Amino acid sequence: MKFPMRIFLCVLVLAGLACAQELPAAPSAARSGAQQPAAPAATTPADATPAPAPAPEPPKPAPAAAAATAPANDEEIADPGTVIVKRVNEVNVIFTVTDKGGRFVKGLKQADFTVLDDKKPPQSLVAFRSETNLPIRAALLIDSSNSIRDRFNFELEASAEFLSQTIRPKVDKAIVYGFDSTPDPVVENFTDSTEQMVSGLRRLRPGGGTAVWDIVYRISRDKLGKLDEPFAVRRVMVLISDGDDNQSRVSFQEAMDMAQRAEVIVYAISTNISGVVSRGDKRLEELAEATGGRVFYPMNLDDIAEKFVKIQEELRSQYAVAYKPTDFVADGRYRSIDILASNKKFKVRARKGYYAPKQ
Repeated sequence: MKFPMRIFLCVLVLAGLACAQELPAAPSAARSGAQQPAAPAATTPADATPAPAPAPEPPKPAPAAAAATAPANDEEIADPGTVIVKRVNEVNVIFTVTDKGGRFVKGLKQADFTVLDDKKPPQSLVAFRSETNLPIRAALLIDSSNSIRDRFNFELEASAEFLSQTIRPKVDKAIVYGFDSTPDPVVENFTDSTEQMVSGLRRLRPGGGTAVWDIVYRISRDKLGKLDEPFAVRRVMVLISDGDDNQSRVSFQEAMDMAQRAEVIVYAISTNISGVVSRGDKRLEELAEATGGRVFYPMNLDDIAEKFVKIQEELRSQYAVAYKPTDFVADGRYRSIDILASNKKFKVRARKGYYAPKQ
């Protein structure tokens, strides 16, 4: 019986497909032309030299998804000093410890302190360092109004000496402003060049009214508060003034709130050498206390340089703690900070609180 040619070709095609399905799939390496390593022998002769183990492959970087869920490395130890990486839900506090005689207490450990955030122990302590070498970002603000004309030149000389002794090249940076009713930038952008700062100081001239709170507000908001660095720094404001404001557009409370939002430590050297604490001095004290700084009262002109030395000494005798608050919510609310020393004879000076960032 003869089949038509078309039926015969169809039978051949169907038979070929059936055979192909019965064949085992070829290994992927064979399809790509790669050679598979030979299987190791079951046993090794006693007199044979074992083959050297293959060198381990370098670790592969974790996938992005894994990196996002892995715990962050919040503290990076470098020599010299510690770099504390700041995160949105992490609080960094610089503080000073003194004894009853006002002398700085050094060498204390993390276990010597209790930290409370919003009256609660923190979720975790991330880092602690004594005698911190954290970089300084300083704003030196010099009252150049008519009220301090007779002391002006001496203040400039003391300021120049302070900058030269405090700002470490390639580590610390500063800006310098004179102010009366308006700001007068001497060095507007942060620099470590003390020569540039001292040269600028020589160009300041006294005159005009006094707008203390305007300059505190502006420098906190636009300079110290806008620092964008990958590690924690000490944001320090050194204010030379009698605190007698008569020109500011913002209130004292607004200036203090902005300094706290910018995490600024305010040190003030009062230019009031009358021996009587004025209303301006009380404002300076309130500002310094809220931010973890303090006010110095020179008894005479020669004493101003000594007060600058005290600030410099304090900056080198501080502690730094970083922690994650309990029940933290980025809602812009003010949260209190309390750092207590186990030894009741010691006094801890730190900022009173902070404003949680809004998201």
